[in-house]
Amino acid sequence: MSKNYGPEYVRAIAPYQAGKPIAEVAREFGLDEEAIVKLASNENPFGVPASAVQAMNAAAAELGRYPDANGFDLKGALSKRYGVPAEWITLGNGSNDILEIAAHAFVERGQSVVYSQYSFAVYALATQGVGARHIVVPAKDHGHDLPAMLAAIEEDTRLVFIANPNNPTGTFIPAAEIQAFLDKVPAGVVVVLDEAYNEFLAEENQFESAEWVKKYPNLLVSRTFSKAYGLAGLRVGFGIAQPALTDLMNRIRQPFNVNSLAQAAAIAALNDKEFLKQSAVNNTAGYQQFTEAFDKLGLQYVPSYGNFVLVKVGDDAGAGARVNLALLKQGVIVRPVGNYGLPEWLRISIGLPQENAVLIAALTKALAE
Repeated sequence: MSKNYGPEYVRAIAPYQAGKPIAEVAREFGLDEEAIVKLASNENPFGVPASAVQAMNAAAAELGRYPDANGFDLKGALSKRYGVPAEWITLGNGSNDILEIAAHAFVERGQSVVYSQYSFAVYALATQGVGARHIVVPAKDHGHDLPAMLAAIEEDTRLVFIANPNNPTGTFIPAAEIQAFLDKVPAGVVVVLDEAYNEFLAEENQFESAEWVKKYPNLLVSRTFSKAYGLAGLRVGFGIAQPALTDLMNRIRQPFNVNSLAQAAAIAALNDKEFLKQSAVNNTAGYQQFTEAFDKLGLQYVPSYGNFVLVKVGDDAGAGARVNLALLKQGVIVRPVGNYGLPEWLRISIGLPQENAVLIAALTKALAE
């Protein structure tokens, strides 16, 4: 008789599925790696900023030593950038780490967590990982329905996840709506505001959520260096919250969870305003390039505020998988989102102009077939 190891709620977890690596697609379809275009994982098409490379080269001499467990210099840079005390900052191995830490720090087994339909898959994974109860609120126009999420909070709810902009749909919640939500959330419920794509927002949509942390003791703002800052491979993110929350998070945060190169690169990237501006300009132009093409192809898409677009490629449940395979055979990697309950759709990251053009040509061919 076989033994079932671990708790049932862990065995029930479906592992996170990352975007296909370029090398894997090259092997599977017999393609040249250099010719493959990857627009699957919302990475910065410019790659790592030169400033960050220089910082890593300088830090490499100390790799025989453990990294600074408290991230003194990085926290100092973040403290200056966001106008909060350093002790209000928790460092994470990517913002994914911050989301997981929050679930473990604030939620007991059997308690409930609220999040939206079509929101980041890690919210469900983090909830399941602590044996908590899922309260999934139906989406409104593919985005968060905050009044419905507020109404869904129960007595045992301890955590609410909000993504803004949302991944994978790209939807955005204006500042006034989030503040109205925060004003009404019970004080014992921690709200995680996940802003992984904040830097891609147009100026008129930007607001400084770190200022809200000063007003709301139950608010945790999560950010990352993986997207606009181009450091996805280094895995560095952070959370901003008042000490009542960060103290608990740091009690269970793994020591040395952000390595030395990541800390050095993050400081450099944080201060590289030119790189951030370049990334934002490219993203705006790429979004227009994509949406004009989708309009010509007669494809429905969700207006996006991130660095990706969710586009419907057919009306049947097999459409996403079918078109995705056709694109892979042409050396173009995008992200099918059937695991989000969106099997007719694909999420396509915005790349460089020439990469976007390759995708448009490949998609046109795939749809014609």
